Amino acid sequence: MFQGRTLKAFANSRARNPNAESVRLPTAFFTLSTTYRDCESLTCLAMAQFARREILVLLATAAASPLLGCARGAAGPSGPYSQQTVAGCLVSPEATQGPFFVDEKLNRSDIRVDPANGSISPGLQLRVVLHVNQVTNNTCTPLAGATVDLWHCDALGSYSDVRDNAGGSSRDTRGKKFLRGYQITDRQGKVEFLTVYPGWYQGRNVHVHYKIRTNPSSPAGHEFTSQLYFDEAITDQVHAQSPYSQKGRRDTTNANDGIFSRGGSDAMLQLSQEAGGYLGVYRVGFLLT
Repeated sequence: MFQGRTLKAFANSRARNPNAESVRLPTAFFTLSTTYRDCESLTCLAMAQFARREILVLLATAAASPLLGCARGAAGPSGPYSQQTVAGCLVSPEATQGPFFVDEKLNRSDIRVDPANGSISPGLQLRVVLHVNQVTNNTCTPLAGATVDLWHCDALGSYSDVRDNAGGSSRDTRGKKFLRGYQITDRQGKVEFLTVYPGWYQGRNVHVHYKIRTNPSSPAGHEFTSQLYFDEAITDQVHAQSPYSQKGRRDTTNANDGIFSRGGSDAMLQLSQEAGGYLGVYRVGFLLT
């Protein structure tokens, strides 16, 4: 995977020259980051987490602290999932952030529009309503004033504002900001987004990402990242329509998605039909420790 000697040599060189611009990361680091950039399977993530841990330990000893923050939240949870209920609230399962989170700081409820050109992402309308609760000290109460980011791929499986897209796609969407945004929870812990039903890309089931931060500007704030999933029968109906049908049948369902296997059944959007599309509701149990 990579040579320990090379990394140690880099660390020693960096320690001797902490401010030298000429000191570069070894090629192995870039190979590693490229290899795992699209990593979301459990096996792949485990390998990436192991490799990244070795690299970060070396970087830490070399006083390269700015690089450590890059990996925050990217690898996701480790260990088996165990369902937990506190004060009547189901504690939501954490899931990997994935490689396509971009902190665009777009405060908006309707995330279908690309502010770069005003275009609207095609697809069936989906209204997502999240009720965010904080679980702490054996209580479960609404979490007000939290920042909730929502992002997902479009009807044909592409994320916005990334160079190398999902599922090995070469579609470069840098500068575009469709299907991304954040809202602040109200006094009842509620946020609402207007978006489109997601498409799919190779190796993953149909899903939506979300991230909750109690204080995004402070390292002392709490953060929770997870994914939401969809009923397969409804997805079949939606994906039989245009523009989804252009891509054909998805290759991964909930039943064989590695990330879904870790608590995915406790992260299902409750879907119901409404005018124009679907309403998806989910009650988040955010465990504060």
